[in-house]
Amino acid sequence: MRCSAGFPAPFRSMPSPPVEGVVDAVVRYFAGAKVDFDAVPVDMGRQDAFFAQVYAFVRGLGWGETTTYGAVAKALGAGPEFARDVGQAMASNPVPLIVPCHRVTGAGGKIGGFSAPGGAKLKAHMLALEGIAIEAATGRGRIAFEDEAQAGFDFEPRPP
Repeated sequence: MRCSAGFPAPFRSMPSPPVEGVVDAVVRYFAGAKVDFDAVPVDMGRQDAFFAQVYAFVRGLGWGETTTYGAVAKALGAGPEFARDVGQAMASNPVPLIVPCHRVTGAGGKIGGFSAPGGAKLKAHMLALEGIAIEAATGRGRIAFEDEAQAGFDFEPRPP
């Protein structure tokens, strides 16, 4: 039995003008244009209350602006033990470019993970598109912060 049994045959259609606008913006972004996605409406569905706060905060990060998992937790009034929870929210982000989780990094200039296809390599590429220098250090790379105070504005993640 085919998986499509009982469903109508697929067909191509043109996206609605708002969707077409987002697609065009994504293409421009990856071509290196400074694109802002903060006005793109997103229905995140039901979210954990803390995750929803994280997503709202991260949506406010602008082009070329980075922060750390711990700094997000601190900005939301949470303690250092919530840095890992911020990371979990970023890993669960259903729309990684629209909610720009690539702009959230680890402490001490560590690039951190990225749940979108391409992983940390794509995250580094996106940060580079936005003018964030990535040092080719060990393993997953490190970020060279222009303002070294930003690199240190983080909490250590809680032990497992």
